[in-house]
Amino acid sequence: MSYEIKEESLEHMMLNEPEATYSYADYLRWAFEERVELIKGKLFKFSAPKTKHQELSASVGFKIYNFLNGKDCKVYFAPFDVRLPNKPNDSDSHTYTVVQPDICVICDLGKLDDAGCKGAPDLIVEILSPSTVSKDLNEKFDLYEEHGVQEYWTVYPGESVIEIFDLMDGKYVSRGKFVREDTVKSNVIEGLEIKLEEVFEE
Repeated sequence: MSYEIKEESLEHMMLNEPEATYSYADYLRWAFEERVELIKGKLFKFSAPKTKHQELSASVGFKIYNFLNGKDCKVYFAPFDVRLPNKPNDSDSHTYTVVQPDICVICDLGKLDDAGCKGAPDLIVEILSPSTVSKDLNEKFDLYEEHGVQEYWTVYPGESVIEIFDLMDGKYVSRGKFVREDTVKSNVIEGLEIKLEEVFEE
């Protein structure tokens, strides 16, 4: 893929040029306060998460954290940068995607450095919200599939539902939608089970 690299840094989101392609090197120079992600060189900003979003992220995240205590895998919570280069050795100026999943689990600890994670996590959880639902179910869905994230959980706060996608032969296949009465299990993190009645409290 050919990219037109934008060299100068941004001081404010309003200076973003929609036709420009930005790199992780640009991302590191930006001075504005908004949280942003880069997906294939294009800039996406975040709205502040709502209360329910934060509650669900904490509930799911800490259940995973407690399960992984003493194990080899690690869990991280947004804001935490995950860089997804096209090639493992791509430099910052040739890395065009950096995202901040709500929750991610990384078992190959060689992917971790002081800046975050370089390469695909094993499991990603995104808490959907009106401002992110399109991105999470389209751009990020395709991105995680393309880069080999083995398991993708999407959480629907309003419906109290979690849908799980498993990567099979390079494509995501929905395992199904799970409701409050269900227990969800990870296929990539052996032994991880979460009772959704403890997540979606009445």
